[in-house]
Amino acid sequence: MTRSSPTSKVALSAFVLALALVSGLPTAVAPPAAAASAPAASIDFIPAEADAPTPAGRTSLPHPTGSFAVGRESLHLVDRARRDPWVPEAGARELMVGMYYPAQPGSGTGTPAPYATVEEARLLLADRGLGDLFPAETLAATGTDVKVGARPARGRFPLVLLSPGFGVSAYTLTGLAEELASRGYVVAAVDHAYESVGTAFPGGRMLTCVACEKVRTEEDLAAVTAGRAEDASFVLDRLTGSRPTWRHAVALIDRSRIAMAGHSIGGASAAAAMAADPRIRAGVDIDGAFHSAVPETGLRGRPFMMLGTDDDTHRPGGADRSWDEAWGRLDGWKRWLTVVGANHYSFTDVPVFLDQLGLPGGGLPATLTGRRGLHLTRAYVGAFLDLHLKCIPQPLLTGVTPANPEVRFNNPVR
Repeated sequence: MTRSSPTSKVALSAFVLALALVSGLPTAVAPPAAAASAPAASIDFIPAEADAPTPAGRTSLPHPTGSFAVGRESLHLVDRARRDPWVPEAGARELMVGMYYPAQPGSGTGTPAPYATVEEARLLLADRGLGDLFPAETLAATGTDVKVGARPARGRFPLVLLSPGFGVSAYTLTGLAEELASRGYVVAAVDHAYESVGTAFPGGRMLTCVACEKVRTEEDLAAVTAGRAEDASFVLDRLTGSRPTWRHAVALIDRSRIAMAGHSIGGASAAAAMAADPRIRAGVDIDGAFHSAVPETGLRGRPFMMLGTDDDTHRPGGADRSWDEAWGRLDGWKRWLTVVGANHYSFTDVPVFLDQLGLPGGGLPATLTGRRGLHLTRAYVGAFLDLHLKCIPQPLLTGVTPANPEVRFNNPVR
């Protein structure tokens, strides 16, 4: 079973597994991507002490490190050319897209954008068996640096699509999204209808994970990645076409510089989207099985990075054979990085919150702390994008650094 496999037991216990993985306990089941922007150097390790302590009973994300403030707006997109693959009777395929963008400091309402709705948080925590330990109101009110109604910064910026893991919402990648926006990227974080345990859609609708009950086989998982690749192309059509849906698209997005990254099956989707859409210049798979997303002919020489756990799953020759297969097919600049002490969720916001609430397993010596995992994710994904979309040299990507000894470089780099 790969990190993206969503059997019903996995779908119902992913957060419990995350808790066990953060603690280093064994588990029987593995859990289910020409601007006027300021140049950004590689992020190295940022000590946790740089952020103020989180008040008791509260959760917050580490502050982003870039020079821009961060704004966010939500888009509801409907692809009337496709029926939803999970609930065909619902009609057209729908997506919710969180647009994170570089903003002017001090603009907006001054009120942080909500991390999630209380109902989204309640459904996620209940489904993962943490409803009695982690109040939904606490998760929903997580402190971020994203502001409502912030005025966009001047300039045109590269665009990065983000796709979340199977069964979870895109808000679990907020820490990465706001970091990238602060460094001069427009970020489109996509929620795919019926593929999370709870995502709010217009009209008071809460769409739940119908796909979690239907996906069973490797063929099903390959279909998920292919469907998300279609979603990504549709989002690009609506953001970079002649009549873009988002009001700031023309002013902010540099259509010649686009990348995609994702966590778990979202990472596989980044590869599938690149294979299908030449507009996407670079991609990152964060700890996700590929499900044959990389074709035998490669990705037309475009750069791709694999970032995952340093264990028997995602080291070369590991249990997830799709990583070895994908590595052999990647035909451009590529990196295979694994992180010692990381678990499947270390690349998301989740362990940060577990640590802050003092839940069992947070921050034990055998694993990364949640904050450290998020810092490393931000650093290496940001460096990859800075190199390939902004042409800024990145020594961080040339080999192991003393400041980041957890990050291992696998196979010869090219």
